[in-house]
Amino acid sequence: MQTGKNAPTMADVAREAGVALGTVSKVVNGLSVGEAYKEKVEKAIERLGYQYNSSGRALRTDRTNIIALIIPNTINPYFALLVHHINIALEKRNYRMLLCFTEYDRNREVEFIQMARQNRVDGIIALTYNPDLTIPEDVPFVTIDRFFSVSVPCVAADNFGGGWLAANKLYELGCRHLAFMRIGSVLTNEPSKRKEGFVSACVELGIPFEVIALDDGTPLSRFQDFLTGHIHGGKLDFDGIFVGTDTLAWQVITMLRQMGINVPEDVQLIGFDGIRMFGDLNPVVSTIAQPVQEIAEACVSTVLSKHLSNVPSLICLPVKYIFGGTTKA
Repeated sequence: MQTGKNAPTMADVAREAGVALGTVSKVVNGLSVGEAYKEKVEKAIERLGYQYNSSGRALRTDRTNIIALIIPNTINPYFALLVHHINIALEKRNYRMLLCFTEYDRNREVEFIQMARQNRVDGIIALTYNPDLTIPEDVPFVTIDRFFSVSVPCVAADNFGGGWLAANKLYELGCRHLAFMRIGSVLTNEPSKRKEGFVSACVELGIPFEVIALDDGTPLSRFQDFLTGHIHGGKLDFDGIFVGTDTLAWQVITMLRQMGINVPEDVQLIGFDGIRMFGDLNPVVSTIAQPVQEIAEACVSTVLSKHLSNVPSLICLPVKYIFGGTTKA
């Protein structure tokens, strides 16, 4: 390994690998080259300690091979899985991720978009909550779960279909009085359609249902009050619950147990997202699972599309029901 004034050049790598200079250039720029040549070049780079000047490449090609991902956090297991699969999808295409956590701060969303543009990223994928957010026109932009306009592609799971599926699955399992519980953004976004799908199914089935949908920041004690108010003679008024997210579903189960209500014996429950224990084991609850890997692939392929204007304004991907122990088998 050489350092300082004797730092190895691309020509040094070519001589070390026994290949043409153009072959080395293709490898370091992520272009297609025979696997045998690629392996020779990569081994030569490792032996020489060659450091590629990505800034210089960006100036020459007007590309950085960096995509910014703006997301609330990775504490939420669903967000963490989404970050994981987007990163894999980018790496398969020789791109890198600039990861930005907003912690639901509206101002940070704006700041991160500005920072991404200043760093000349090749595109932005964002899951945002700022109602006044302005989408830049000078950088490819893809949103997750939120429709802005026909010119800004949105990737989402079939939230309406998921709500409809949850109600029908509970009915199929014998439930005849359902409830929907959700806490979420005041924005009219794709996840809002989970309630619409649920209500539509209940009306179609001709069964009674209850709905409690709270805005973010509302104390969870409101759900406890709702449940307590629907217990009569030691029994819950409804026998099936659809909860807007798996995380909230787990909290609702805890509340029910404290009230002496057993899941799924007394009431069956279905969440939404498809969260699994420790990332890849069993579902934490019976759930309507989002196709996270497919969502990630759609986001990446869309933001890198050379014809973004031809992409549909909403890319809606199918969901499925997964048993997780909170419904009867």
